[in-house]
Amino acid sequence: MTLWFVFALMTVAAIFAVLWPLSRRGRADTGGSEVVVYRDQLAEIDRDMAAGIIGAAEADAARIEISRRLLAAADQSEHEAPVPGSLSLRRTAAIVALVGLPVIASGFYLALGSPRLGDFPLAERSRVADANQPLTNLVAQVEAHLEKNPTDGRGWTVLAPVLSRLGRYDDAVRAYRNAITYAGDSADRRADLGEALMGAAGGVVTADAKAEFERSVALNGDDAKANYFLGLAAEQDGRKADAAAIWQKMMAKAPSDAPWRPLVQAALVRVGGVSAPALPDGAVAAAKDMSEADRGTMIQSMVDRLATRLKTNGDDVEGWLRLVRAYLVMGQRDKALSALADARQAVANDADRLRQLNEGLKSLGLDG
Repeated sequence: MTLWFVFALMTVAAIFAVLWPLSRRGRADTGGSEVVVYRDQLAEIDRDMAAGIIGAAEADAARIEISRRLLAAADQSEHEAPVPGSLSLRRTAAIVALVGLPVIASGFYLALGSPRLGDFPLAERSRVADANQPLTNLVAQVEAHLEKNPTDGRGWTVLAPVLSRLGRYDDAVRAYRNAITYAGDSADRRADLGEALMGAAGGVVTADAKAEFERSVALNGDDAKANYFLGLAAEQDGRKADAAAIWQKMMAKAPSDAPWRPLVQAALVRVGGVSAPALPDGAVAAAKDMSEADRGTMIQSMVDRLATRLKTNGDDVEGWLRLVRAYLVMGQRDKALSALADARQAVANDADRLRQLNEGLKSLGLDG
């Protein structure tokens, strides 16, 4: 109501601005006002001459000039009679302004506005924009938006992972497919689609999911998610050696701080592809009572001793492979590659040991 009251005041002000000039009567025409002025000037010249202010010659010259202007003004007054104002015309203009302005404004509003739109108070607007409302409500709003705008690729891209998080895998699959269609294909979207298909199948890497992971790897051979699930597909098919080969290759290429390293390490241990550095029997018993930090320190010292021994006895191919494997398990890829180079240099003159070393490195996912 306040808004409409303001609009009404604005309308009244506009009408008043138009009607005020029309309501004022025109000033009475002065007709020969210029003639009167010139006559006064002639009388003033006579007074000045009588008082001795000006001389006779100056007075005559002034009279001639003022008389000339007086005749011109009198002639103009005769030819230009004042036009009287029309009261009826002013009343007509006032009525048109009083009635026409609101009618025209209403016509524009009905054509361009939304008169039937309900009130949308500030509280309601704040509630719609509240990011703290339940996730399901936000998802419902995005879904409503996408029903009206089905080609909004960005909307599908935002919605898809949220649906996966909520366990709505079938809807997530549809959202990922629409994201690929309307936002473009990518390795990440293909891998996410494959993961959603797995979720819909209860964690099984189905043929459709595997196909998506393969498409992801075709777009980006280093996509971690796609490669991991391709290894999982091999494990589920009973091909543990193939799974280990995929995961070992991932570990060989991965930076030491890759967040998914523990997951892949656990998977390799599960399929027997890589085990933790072996501990002597006495060390195993002692390690049971150690904290995780102390156990890691002990294992590191054992690996360091192995590296020191191999520098003096480089013919131990199995020792080199254990060292490289230990560095990979511990996430020390740079040291693993350095040990690999030292191992090849140590057995470079022995063809059989070099072949054995290269075969062992291949099993670790390193180029032999």
